[in-house]
Amino acid sequence: MMPGMDGYAVLERLRSDPETHDIPVIFITAMNATEDEERGFALGAVDYITKPIVPAIVLARVRTHLELKRARDRLSSQNDWLEQEVARRMSENLLIQDLSVRALACLAEARDNETGHHIIRTQAYVDLLARRLANHERFHQALVGPRLGMVVKAAPLHDIGKVGIPDAILLKPGRLTPDEFEVMKTHPAIGADAISRAMDQALAQADNKMAAQAGEAFSFLKVAHEISIGHHEKWDGSGYPTGLSGEAIPVSARLMALADVFDALICRRVYKAAMSIEDATAIIAEGRGRHFDPDVVDAFLSRRDDFVEIARRHADPEQGE
Repeated sequence: MMPGMDGYAVLERLRSDPETHDIPVIFITAMNATEDEERGFALGAVDYITKPIVPAIVLARVRTHLELKRARDRLSSQNDWLEQEVARRMSENLLIQDLSVRALACLAEARDNETGHHIIRTQAYVDLLARRLANHERFHQALVGPRLGMVVKAAPLHDIGKVGIPDAILLKPGRLTPDEFEVMKTHPAIGADAISRAMDQALAQADNKMAAQAGEAFSFLKVAHEISIGHHEKWDGSGYPTGLSGEAIPVSARLMALADVFDALICRRVYKAAMSIEDATAIIAEGRGRHFDPDVVDAFLSRRDDFVEIARRHADPEQGE
């Protein structure tokens, strides 16, 4: 009932200012109607004392609320520390996961005659395509939320199955014979089988609590499995290893297929010269609706200049720029 600005207005002003928002406020008032108390508590008061007052009781209430405030501050500080610690550990785990994926990819690449920046370039190509298609009605479900990041992160594992190909074939300095190519065509299944066995063994050793908490990790491995098994499938069903066609090919594998072919075309190999960007683009465009998902080709054509920039920025040393 103060003139000019009553106690409720003072409380509202305190609550609206970040510097005073958390200060506990106690009403001491001659107003003793239930609706007055309810209004005070609704505005954020911590206590409501009606007159006539007893000083010792007021002081006891003040001490109680000061102690509660100190306890809340300590709890808030501990929560802030815990949030920072959780964020730090999650960041470390993600970094370890990224390093593990790249180490496995580099291991597979070290046995191949492909050059060292292939996994960097193809991962960047997949990132471009995924972001371009993320809001497309045909691709949104497969790239929604964390799925997009999983697809990009798993891209370097597309050729991990090459570790199971004999050196005489994998390192042959020339074109493969038909029989040798049949052996080479087994690498998608080898990689996918390795990923499946890794998941099975991890689940077999995990207790129920650990298995329940491993959802995201297994989701990532499932995406890696899709990419490994499906990146040589073709839209018209003429690919390998299982001859999937159209929508039956996982989206992640469709993106990887175009990224992998484009990089293979523009890079030199022991058995072929590097192809010009124009010729490689023409081959990708010709494969629209046959080798590649038509919408993935359209996404590539719309971002081709970005593909070219990635290829230039991450060119293999012997190729220069």
